[in-house]
Amino acid sequence: MKATWNMIRTETKLFLREPMAVFFTLLFPLMMLFLFGSIFGNEPDPKLGGRGSVDLSVPGYLAMIIASAGIVGMPITMASYRSQGILRRFRASPIRPGTVLAAQLAVNLLAVSVGSLLLVVAGRLFLGLHLPAATGPVVIAFLVSAASIFALGFVLASVLRNPRTAQAVGMTLLFPMMFLSGAALPRPLLPETIRDVAQALPLTHAVSAIDDAWTGAGWNVPALVILAGVLVTGAVLSSRLFRWE
Repeated sequence: MKATWNMIRTETKLFLREPMAVFFTLLFPLMMLFLFGSIFGNEPDPKLGGRGSVDLSVPGYLAMIIASAGIVGMPITMASYRSQGILRRFRASPIRPGTVLAAQLAVNLLAVSVGSLLLVVAGRLFLGLHLPAATGPVVIAFLVSAASIFALGFVLASVLRNPRTAQAVGMTLLFPMMFLSGAALPRPLLPETIRDVAQALPLTHAVSAIDDAWTGAGWNVPALVILAGVLVTGAVLSSRLFRWE
């Protein structure tokens, strides 16, 4: 347990020294929030189902934060460790493989939690964001979404050998996924064809699960089941594909 805590502290410091990880996890969603929130405000709009632009966008931004860490940040870190031989040294040390992976999971979950809290607080204080009536379902949907997207990130981290490739692949996946899933742009504004195609993306179901929990619409069981399936599939694939060098 002591080794795990020491690893988490070390990985947290390294995370804070990585400009790209900090930007996309903590700053980019805030920039999106203030940019579009200042343009469209948060007045109820019939075109948005009677919700304000900020209220509609924030659940998607929460999913965006998860995707930024899981699909870009985590694979880049693990690929960097692999290319520098750090993972090989970890494997030869008394530190167990599970300790390394648990530290990565904990640090990224902490990062997305902090980023999400900053987003919600900023939206509430400056843009009139309406908070959910019950936070429990939102937290559960958020955690299930994070576990699912992180599992996908571990698959990428298992097969990408260097940080440049991880960055290129992560960005190539992240930006189309963000805009098609409704994480960056509210789904009601997207054409119906794009919404149908986006059903194949895990992030779409993360957005749906968090949004339904946020609005009090209840548990989005189909979305949660799909996310659970992605989680199991990602865990199985990463366990089979992961290499330390």
